[in-house]
Amino acid sequence: MAEPENALAPKQEEEIDPHFEPVIKLTEQVDAKTHEEDEDVLFKMRAKLFRFDADAAEWKERGTGDVRLLAHKETQKVRLVMRRDKTLKVCANHVISSDMRLQPNIGSDRSWVWKVAADYSESPPTAETLAIRFANSDNAAQFKTAFEDGQKKNASLTATSDTPAAQAAEGKPADATTVAPAEGESTAPTTTAEAAEAKAEDAGAKEGDAPAAATEDSTPAADAGGE
Repeated sequence: MAEPENALAPKQEEEIDPHFEPVIKLTEQVDAKTHEEDEDVLFKMRAKLFRFDADAAEWKERGTGDVRLLAHKETQKVRLVMRRDKTLKVCANHVISSDMRLQPNIGSDRSWVWKVAADYSESPPTAETLAIRFANSDNAAQFKTAFEDGQKKNASLTATSDTPAAQAAEGKPADATTVAPAEGESTAPTTTAEAAEAKAEDAGAKEGDAPAAATEDSTPAADAGGE
């Protein structure tokens, strides 16, 4: 005969397997591409960047961070990129062209000023006068050397792309080459365009006027502020 169940005896707890559906579903992590993964770092140095506000006639800080010179792995073109600390927001992004000139900022040996025709840190790109300041003169000198090396590299790439072979590879018409005329051959222009050009040159020679020399805009000589 089975013993009667004791109502006061402790009951064995049932195992509970809690399961909760998430209220918010998290999306998968997406790797943001900056295109910098396709470039090699040629130079990297901590600095502070400023831009000249022409309306207010004063320098305004753009940010502090690492200024880098990057060379594309395929095209080899060199550009300057600088991001702010923490936020990593771009405060400078432009190709280093041969017409840029680094000038000392009011005689400082650790600060440089240069003009940019198109800075892509903002949209749309804008023309800017930028100033950068380093911790000491040695760092500033290293930046100048790397900057000028980048200019030479980009200039050589441009010269290479202008050759007839490079233009033919890109499907561009090569420039006509000048061939010396044979003995007894007329040296008169053979095309209408050449005849018009010769006529214009002859008219200019008669007038005796020389083209005015282009003058470079002066760079604002203002202090970029203290560290």
